[in-house]
Amino acid sequence: MATITAAMVKDLRESTGAGMMDCKAALTETNGDMEAAQDWLRKKGLSKAAKKSGRVAAEGLIGALTKGTKGVVVEVNSETDFVARNGQFQGLVKMIAQVAFDVGADVEKVKAAKVGDVTIEAAINDAIATIGENMTLRRAASLEVSQGVVSSYVHGAVIDGAGKMGVIVALESPGKADELAALGRQLAMHVAAANPLALEPAGLDPAIVKREKDVLADKYRQQGKPENVIEKIVESGLKTYYKEVCLLEQAFIHDTGKSVAQAVKEAEGKVGGPVKIAGFVRYALGEGIEKQESDFAAEVAAASGKK
Repeated sequence: MATITAAMVKDLRESTGAGMMDCKAALTETNGDMEAAQDWLRKKGLSKAAKKSGRVAAEGLIGALTKGTKGVVVEVNSETDFVARNGQFQGLVKMIAQVAFDVGADVEKVKAAKVGDVTIEAAINDAIATIGENMTLRRAASLEVSQGVVSSYVHGAVIDGAGKMGVIVALESPGKADELAALGRQLAMHVAAANPLALEPAGLDPAIVKREKDVLADKYRQQGKPENVIEKIVESGLKTYYKEVCLLEQAFIHDTGKSVAQAVKEAEGKVGGPVKIAGFVRYALGEGIEKQESDFAAEVAAASGKK
């Protein structure tokens, strides 16, 4: 039997909004499995959480760069938030974004690429030696269209093109570049705020859809609903879920009376041609990385030889 700690209960409570005792019961029932505990709470009707929220823990910067029909986004991590305000580190992130734009988003290719006489990997190592913190190029992604634009939005920017979150959105269209760029930025801001998992239902991970169906079915099965009724309820529940996690079906944050698909369709008149969202990438700093918590006071005491 796993030991259920106060920290585990706190994490589950923050991700589900359920009560403390319910969270403890869920963790006990599922032997400390956080994801299973989230599902247990949802089946009991005690949580409205539709998807697991990743814990953002790593530091550093997200860099985004777009030019015309192409764009890239990169994540460069450091140990502390102080480094994000360091001019050398900020310059490194912008340089990495430019190299990724030039050579592609494969991390190993980016690290091997040269700027002048040094590789990006050597530049990162030099920054580590100078600043005194470990750093890493964690990931990179790119989007490109044959005609149209790739727009970006950086949230929590500390310098132009780099901040705590970066989004790029690709729009395929023969329309006016300036109107497309403005629409693309609005859509990138929407992606930053709404965090869609896919463009449309067909793009969702089948495992995620199956988990959602299982949770819905088990919830109503426990309420004694007959299987034929459960099937219809699950189908309806999935439609609601798609509106929450699929970009085209989400309510547009700039006009919540319309879906994103409707907003894009309406913008076609201004743009002067059909518009298709060809893809999007959203990087939030440190998502999916857990950072070890430390007792700063204890570390200071230890360093000074005190207990």
